[in-house]
Amino acid sequence: MAGPAGRLDAVLVCGGRWHDFDYARLRLLELIGEHPRVRTTVFQDYDCAAALEGADLLVTYTCDVRPRPAERAALARFVERGGRWLALHGTNSVIEPPAPGGPRVFTTPRLLGEVAAVLGSQFLGHPPIEPYEVRVTRPGHPLVAGIEPFTVTDELYVCELHGELEVLLHAEYTGPCRGFAESDTAAVDDAPRPVLYLKRHGLGEVCYFTLGHCRGRYDTQDLGVADTGRVDRGPWETPEFLTVLRRCVARTVGGRGPEGVPAHR
Repeated sequence: MAGPAGRLDAVLVCGGRWHDFDYARLRLLELIGEHPRVRTTVFQDYDCAAALEGADLLVTYTCDVRPRPAERAALARFVERGGRWLALHGTNSVIEPPAPGGPRVFTTPRLLGEVAAVLGSQFLGHPPIEPYEVRVTRPGHPLVAGIEPFTVTDELYVCELHGELEVLLHAEYTGPCRGFAESDTAAVDDAPRPVLYLKRHGLGEVCYFTLGHCRGRYDTQDLGVADTGRVDRGPWETPEFLTVLRRCVARTVGGRGPEGVPAHR
């Protein structure tokens, strides 16, 4: 519910592992800032229950950020009471890196609790980062209207899905996710991979967009790579991604975006 003079309060959670969160945080704040009614409080993890109590919208860009039980309950309550949650990229991930000296295999334990059901998915793995095609599942929906199939360089997420999802963008992939313990899941499950979807929960809504990978030179030092020697902006240089993301932000705010696209049907 908007405050005095129509003010809306947002919580942005941006942090975790193996990504350039400084870059993602800046770009997301720029997009949120296109909506003058919104005032944003920024966190690096889910220790934000008090802020969520009075928030209208939540935007998350994380990787392996694990909410504690009380934080999981606060996230679920936020959506149940009518909050709008725009979840990006690795928000649905819990990833254990390989043990020192052991096989280079990442595991994805189910430690999100009720948050996985609220989000509608949990990350299992991805094939190597390379260009792939994103297809439009529901071309008549305002979030993707006018968007043609496009090629993006990103992590193609293979996820365990929960509940009824309204899939708007998807990718096709049936190969393995080498380096992940559940690699074979991708090989045997030939269902389209949701890239953008909506999910109702209680009175609120989750909008999940799996794209958004970005990585700087120094973001994998805990994996033994001191300097990757390159900066990876991934889809942040793809016009279709930016167009759809701007629309997703507008929908989460609950008004009209800069392009005049209605936030809700």
